[in-house]
Amino acid sequence: MKNKTAALLAAVLALALCATGCQSGTPAEAEPQEPAQEAEADVSQTEAPEEAAEEPAGEEKAQDGDALILVVSFGTSYNDSRDITIGAVEDSIADAFPDYPVRRAFTAQIIIDKLAERDNLEIDNVTQALDRAAADGFRTLIVQPTHLMNGLEYEDLVNELAEYESDFDKIILGEPLLTADTDYEAVIKAITEDTKDYDDGDTAIVYMGHGTEAESNQVYGTMQEKLKEAGYTNYYIGTVEAEPTLEDVVSALKEGGSYKKVVLQPLMVVAGDHANNDMAGEEEDSWKTVLEQEGYEVETRLVGLGELQAIRDIYVEHTQASVDSL
Repeated sequence: MKNKTAALLAAVLALALCATGCQSGTPAEAEPQEPAQEAEADVSQTEAPEEAAEEPAGEEKAQDGDALILVVSFGTSYNDSRDITIGAVEDSIADAFPDYPVRRAFTAQIIIDKLAERDNLEIDNVTQALDRAAADGFRTLIVQPTHLMNGLEYEDLVNELAEYESDFDKIILGEPLLTADTDYEAVIKAITEDTKDYDDGDTAIVYMGHGTEAESNQVYGTMQEKLKEAGYTNYYIGTVEAEPTLEDVVSALKEGGSYKKVVLQPLMVVAGDHANNDMAGEEEDSWKTVLEQEGYEVETRLVGLGELQAIRDIYVEHTQASVDSL
């Protein structure tokens, strides 16, 4: 009897202690949620979660021979610029074609490797993206490059896609940004609208392109001609690694008028390494430094073309042309 009474008392005491512990334990269990939320806020500033949110859905399996849109870019290790340029182009395409899964691939392996090592961020190169698309059962592939022109990288993409013809029923490669006359007109409208506040008569607006050894380098000269034809005589185009050179730009500025100020901006989808260093850097051979030494007040704008909605609309139109051809 005593044993039963003791057991009953112990049970009652245990229930009382549990009730007290549960009341005091609830906040203690909830406390870690605050650091977890803070961690989420901090993590959102790091690369991997941004990319997970930024990259369009990429793990879908094909159903009934679905088509996949693969957006191919050179890539950049500048996280902020990538999100608002390449990521924005991908988002615009995904929004325009909600029935199609949209995936990403970069062509620059050195950038892919750097992002993997520095940020633990995994991005497919073109081969990996094609293998994954085939393994997931997609039979139709729409590839939309974000390249400016059909230069060497575009040609490499053409050649690699040719090796996968037997893995898909159909592969359609979209056009790069500057292809038709209407593309030039749309790009000119976009960049002049973006910089209209600087068009005061005393300011020259200089765009720095990358340049290429390929014949397609002529797009820069074509852009310059079309700008002048449209009446934008204070806009100048140069390249980092081809022609027109920075020296050509300086000569054109001197011949063009008595400019007091020069605004520098990249003619590239992303404001990456070239824009930050070759164009806007403080080194003695940067475009900014050279133009300052020529006596100009220089303002740099690290705005990639991909930030402009009008530019993203061109990529959407090129993707639409590919979809229409199915």
